[in-house]
Amino acid sequence: MKLFPNGDRIFEVISRYDDRLTLEEREGYEPGDTLALIVPFLILHNISEADITRLAAKAALTGGADQLIAWLEHGGWKVFCITTTYQQYATHITQKLGIYAHNVASTPFPLNKLKQTLAKEDTALLQAVEEEILSRHPLVDDERIKQSLDDFFREKLPTTELGVAIKEVKPVGGRRKVAALNRFAETHTQPLSNWVVVGDSITDARMLQAVEAAGGLAIAFNANEYALPYATMSLASTSIADLTEVLQSWQKGQRKGVEKIVKQKEKSGGKEDRGYFHWLSGRKDIDDVINIHQRIRRLVREEAGKLG
Repeated sequence: MKLFPNGDRIFEVISRYDDRLTLEEREGYEPGDTLALIVPFLILHNISEADITRLAAKAALTGGADQLIAWLEHGGWKVFCITTTYQQYATHITQKLGIYAHNVASTPFPLNKLKQTLAKEDTALLQAVEEEILSRHPLVDDERIKQSLDDFFREKLPTTELGVAIKEVKPVGGRRKVAALNRFAETHTQPLSNWVVVGDSITDARMLQAVEAAGGLAIAFNANEYALPYATMSLASTSIADLTEVLQSWQKGQRKGVEKIVKQKEKSGGKEDRGYFHWLSGRKDIDDVINIHQRIRRLVREEAGKLG
């Protein structure tokens, strides 16, 4: 969205709207559907699939990600990526990490094809709604944001060819992440109790919850308040490779082994920006955990860390 003027401000407002729809559990809406909501604006400003691929090529990996995944592959683990990200972006990043394409679930996004559905009369509508969105920034009135964007996304946009076309964009978030996980689980005949999942935001909450409920290991990594309550344990760190010892414990002693080592690490505490572990399963008060994750999340994810 930052590829065009004020795109970042427009995205912040739409992301806030997305959070509202998710929290009120609007029927048929999934967390992460932001990626469908921003499509009209990408089309208006002539963003292409090639632009998305170029951004992926420039993207930095989370610290320790290549190291951890190489260690997992060498140790005989099967590594998957279930991401809300557009397919063009996900393909590039997962190739960089050595994750097999058939082990990746992401959001199919035929942007170049969708651009052909933009009619001249739709351009004026989109420009008007952009001005309306920018008038809602900074984010001070959630109810007004919801009213104006409901009017656009539920009333006006569906009457256009573009609106009909973008209904086909189904971001992989919420229940769709759980469905993707279940497909992988069935393909490899492994119950969810044998899976370790790592997530960080509202799009991952249901997936974390499903694995935790099944007795698997659900890890919240540099997570926000929407993901942390559903995890078995958490890690706040600038390096995801800090999970290595925990995953070794999972191989040897499943949940009991992990609980023991995480509680030990929690006692000794993290150091600077690394190694803040917490055992969350059954824990009621997680305010202190949220605060630590918030700090490290912003360090690692920069501007994206401020979003819900």
